[in-house]
Amino acid sequence: MPSLRADRAVQRGPAVRFTADGRTVDAFEGESVAAALFAAGQRELRRSPRDNAPRGMFCLMGSCQECLVWVGGRKLPACQVPAAAGLEIESLDFREQRLG
Repeated sequence: MPSLRADRAVQRGPAVRFTADGRTVDAFEGESVAAALFAAGQRELRRSPRDNAPRGMFCLMGSCQECLVWVGGRKLPACQVPAAAGLEIESLDFREQRLG
């Protein structure tokens, strides 16, 4: 899969790594977790409770709530969470499977 990053056109923060659902994700400090996950190939963040359809990034400004993830003990839109070294993210489905 080709890279989706605009490496030359944008000033980026330093490279960082965080975990999402137990796997390592490479990102740039300050970019949104949603953008980093999308660039890493993760398009699905949860399943629709009504028809179990895959849900992911949609508005990318925090209004739609489609990209909700767990960050610590809080459920937040991934598009509003800045990537940072050591951050631990869990998708709703992953957390539900882990905790039952």
